[in-house]
Amino acid sequence: MQRRVIVLPDSLLRLVLVVVALALVGNFLWFSPWVQKLFYPLPHKQLVFQYAAEYGVDPYLVTAIIRRESKFWVWAESHQGAKGLMQLMPQTAQWIAEQIPVAEYKPEKLYEPAVNIRMGCWYLANLQREFGGNIPLVIAAYNGGRGNIQQWLQERRWSGKEQAVDRIPFPETREYVKKVLKDYSMYHELYD
Repeated sequence: MQRRVIVLPDSLLRLVLVVVALALVGNFLWFSPWVQKLFYPLPHKQLVFQYAAEYGVDPYLVTAIIRRESKFWVWAESHQGAKGLMQLMPQTAQWIAEQIPVAEYKPEKLYEPAVNIRMGCWYLANLQREFGGNIPLVIAAYNGGRGNIQQWLQERRWSGKEQAVDRIPFPETREYVKKVLKDYSMYHELYD
């Protein structure tokens, strides 16, 4: 039996080598922590860490929530009326302002990073106390409302376990919890 040897033209061989080299370099860059940090930045780090420490919440959870809620845009406003970095609803923010208290609170203050992050961290700490530190429950309550979460738990519609996130009744909250948990994990992986 005679073997055939395939000879590639020089131009095709060079193209294959360039494609392989680009794939290797691209793969290296994509999975390198310093490139991934471009996709998972830490804007407002000083404020996040300050208020997270003050209220006893994980700063990377705060950052993951800000990333999902506003993509770090200070002037973000949802179609439901949530405002600022942590997308606080005006009525929730008013209640938080009375609890902390926030001096001379007005809804416009939600666009101030220090005020918004402080109030959001306090609210996360409040949810953590209510839900026994269960992070998936806290994230779900932040998005879907604490009353809904309490109802789901009472009716056994969701256990609050991360492994059962697919059982969250609200599709928006289900996807939100998945995405925040992924971001939270990435922030720990990149910055811890």
